[in-house]
Amino acid sequence: MGVNLTKIIPKQEISFDQLINKKVAVDASNMLYQFIASIRQPDGTPLQDKKGNITSHLVGSFYRLTSLLKNNVKLVVCFDRKPPSLKIKTKEQREHRKQLAEKKLKQAKKKKDIKEMAKYAKQTSRLSFKMSDEAKDLIKALGIPVIQAPSEADAQIAFMCERKHVDFTASSDFDCLLFGAPKLLTNLTLSQRKKLPSGAYIKITPELIELKKVLKHLKIKQDQLIALAILVGTDYNEGIKGIGPKTALRLVKQYKNFDTLFKKVKAEFNWKRIYAVYKSMPIMKNYKLKWKEPDKKMIKKILVKKHDFSEERIDSRLEQLEKTKEIRSQTGLTKWIK
Repeated sequence: MGVNLTKIIPKQEISFDQLINKKVAVDASNMLYQFIASIRQPDGTPLQDKKGNITSHLVGSFYRLTSLLKNNVKLVVCFDRKPPSLKIKTKEQREHRKQLAEKKLKQAKKKKDIKEMAKYAKQTSRLSFKMSDEAKDLIKALGIPVIQAPSEADAQIAFMCERKHVDFTASSDFDCLLFGAPKLLTNLTLSQRKKLPSGAYIKITPELIELKKVLKHLKIKQDQLIALAILVGTDYNEGIKGIGPKTALRLVKQYKNFDTLFKKVKAEFNWKRIYAVYKSMPIMKNYKLKWKEPDKKMIKKILVKKHDFSEERIDSRLEQLEKTKEIRSQTGLTKWIK
């Protein structure tokens, strides 16, 4: 998902100490897809309750978000609604790839090839409306503000960051930068390692990407960054064959007139429509951010009663969160007394 500009975007590692008391707006769909794809049994089967309902998204949301709350990060979670019409083709292509993966998964099951089963099972991941709503209810029960975007969540959180109502946006995609987010966090997880498709693990740490530094480093303007992304390929269009981020960067510098640029590369799509999506995505302006104490009763109703989570483990986690808050409160009082 999103545009891949990894090779040319400057990043800097950031510690969780630097996020204390900072407000971070998270793209919900981006986060939930990660959980559904990665939190699975060794054979690729997603976690399920006794009734066969998938719970990977709830496991991930509960433990990831409470971990961040324990580290005194003030979270806001934003959900998508209606995507732009240009995204329909992308969604159809993704669904086609999932169906192909399902066929390969069936073959892997017949061969009882656990490694292949795990590989293709992840590629069939889908986030249903029901799963999204369940996660939304859980996030609200944790006392975290939930924002419903009128369209794309990454555009909404970028707007919130521009208005300085939050300090950072958080996503694994770079789309937030295209929508003008001043600061983007990636790898926002307390896990210190990530498993690669090969089975190997790599060390990961949160990384900060600042739009001003990106534009200065690349020596381009925001509009050129959008044009660059369109050349490479976005959620709203396939890129130009043979053009990667480095070539695209050279081209946007060489051809300042975008009509000339896209004519030169023989684009078979209307670049202006895609450009307009990034410049005029619908966003909600009258949102309110209000943080509350976790509703333990509701959390346990969702996780324990409805989905068979261990009550002991949920209680233990919530107690840890409460103790952390008490320690922070006492530390704050000590500072004032001194």
